[in-house]
Amino acid sequence: MALLLLLCGGMASAQIYKWTDQKGVTHFSDTPPPAKAAPAGKPVEVKHYDTGPATPALPAELATVAKASPVTLYTTQECDICNAARAMLQKRGVPYTEKTVQNSDDMAALRRAGSAGRLPYLLIGRERQTGFEQVTWDEALTAAGYPAQSLLPANYRQTPPAPAAPPPARTAETTQSGKPENQAPRTQRLPPVNASPDFQF
Repeated sequence: MALLLLLCGGMASAQIYKWTDQKGVTHFSDTPPPAKAAPAGKPVEVKHYDTGPATPALPAELATVAKASPVTLYTTQECDICNAARAMLQKRGVPYTEKTVQNSDDMAALRRAGSAGRLPYLLIGRERQTGFEQVTWDEALTAAGYPAQSLLPANYRQTPPAPAAPPPARTAETTQSGKPENQAPRTQRLPPVNASPDFQF
């Protein structure tokens, strides 16, 4: 068990394959070249890189409940009650995904997730919590099976927040300005709010 924990907390690594095809084109990939793609006599170079500390594995008890009832927190900028909600999850040691609501696209994504527009908004599996009430959130997390005290590894790092509605992926067809053609401009950013006790759009 000690060896397993040591391996989980070690460095993550990646390997890159460098090879030249029959047309003389050099390729770099994270997988070996296809069969017969690299001509005979030209070796395939393999380089190993450390990509930084590996994400520590969650304890079995916590990993099981996090998979069965994943936690997603919706927040917005300059929102005191959102900060309090985030701090509560971190203190209890709940691994969660944070999605930020900063424009009308994000708001549409928030509503699709089941909110009427109030923040913070919490999903625990299929359970929904609108607005922050610590006692209610604690009870919902306990009912889902989350431990009352943090079991997160000491070197655990929370995933950074991401927009509730990520921007569309770039396509090969771009204008000279670097923006995809025929794409509507990103919707207007919502003004900052200082939500207390909770905020409603």
